[in-house]
This record gives sequence, C-alpha cells and structure tokens, in this order.
Amino acid sequence: MCFVPLTFDPRTVFGKLRAPVKVTLNGYTYRSTVAAMGGPPCVPLRKSNREAAGLEGGETIEVRMELDTDERVIKPPADFVKALRAMPAARERWKELSYSHQREHVESIEGAKTPGTRARRIARSVEAIGRAPKRKQ
Repeated sequence: MCFVPLTFDPRTVFGKLRAPVKVTLNGYTYRSTVAAMGGPPCVPLRKSNREAAGLEGGETIEVRMELDTDERVIKPPADFVKALRAMPAARERWKELSYSHQREHVESIEGAKTPGTRARRIARSVEAIGRAPKRKQ
C-alpha cells in the first residue's frame, strides 16, 4: 500500500476532508476516499490499483481526481449472501458496513483460487462481521 499526496485542501475543493473520489492515473480509474491520518491529506493507492495502472512505484505521473458522487454499492456473491442469511447478526451488520469494508470482504472472497479457500474466506468473513460491534447511530 502506498498513497498519492494531495497538493490541495480537499475541504476547499470537495467540501469535506474525507471526500469520496475517483482517481485516474495512467488511464486507469479507481474509487477511493481522501485519507487524513494525522498528516497531510492523501489518497490510498493499493497494490492492485497500482498494478492495474501499470505502475511499479516511484514514477512521476499525472493524477486526475474528481468528487465521486455515484452511489457506492457492493453486490456480494450469491454464496456469500447465503452464508450471511444463515447468521442474522452478520446479515444485519453487513448492511451497516462502509462501502470500503464491504468491498474488502467481497474482493477477498472473489480472489480465492480454489473452492476450499473461497469457502474458508466466506466463513471467516461471516464470523468477523457477526462479531463486529454495532455502529452507533
């Protein structure tokens, strides 16, 4: 994981610090959120996005960033949905998870190379989601 430092104040440009954005680099576009973890704001650049953009790291590139106003919805695979339905607490908490956390679970499951690994990842995700504390409203 690396990041793209911002040369502007996202509050001024996007109206808030942790703004959802679409980032385009080297012709590849991905969705992210501006991060501010005690330092200057930046946008995370995961290895999968870096590779999809054909970057090795350390290059100087042009980055285009725009506010992402599209709805963020993750469609979980059918076998994962079935497992979530079997555990009501997990099913309810899944709905409360952020787009990013839902995406991470689904990407992990879909990235499995064997059916056994996929089944283990589904079970692990359902268990973790079911144990997660409820978000305060």
